[in-house]
Amino acid sequence: MKKQAIDLLTCNDLSKKCFEPLIECYKREVSAQTDFSQFKEKFYKQLTEGQRALFMFYVYYNHVSKSLAEFYWWSAYFIAQPKTWSAIKKSIKYFKDDPLLLLLEKMELELQQYHPPDTLETFTVTREQLEQSKELQTAMNSLYIIFENIAPLSIRKINDCIKKNLQEFVEIEN
Repeated sequence: MKKQAIDLLTCNDLSKKCFEPLIECYKREVSAQTDFSQFKEKFYKQLTEGQRALFMFYVYYNHVSKSLAEFYWWSAYFIAQPKTWSAIKKSIKYFKDDPLLLLLEKMELELQQYHPPDTLETFTVTREQLEQSKELQTAMNSLYIIFENIAPLSIRKINDCIKKNLQEFVEIEN
């Protein structure tokens, strides 16, 4: 990435611009894999600490930000993968984003009340469950509203972190 291109980016574009090459590389490489689980760990370990944090933040954010149903389902899906959920929370800690971390912890507690699966093998959560339980829908809606309010602040924190530690996120071309 050229330094001038980074300087011209708006705050919101910086983190997305740094995430795009990571996800493109991930998608390109994953299509050629036969052992997906080992690939995910190998790919993740190749990233810098900052890139890992950015990658996991956007993996979560890009899935859950689309709607209330997606927020509910994807959060449950990630929680059913303890390593992934732990990595998502670690990414939020990396960016020192206490409000988002608190929200993730509230999500965990809320979903525990509805007996979410601990693994993908027992994962049966559906998006339609929100329509079937008014209590669940109310709880998730409350958390989703908080998420919608704090997500822009989270992205701003990430952008500020990238600006202060650019070498942790991108390789600068001359």
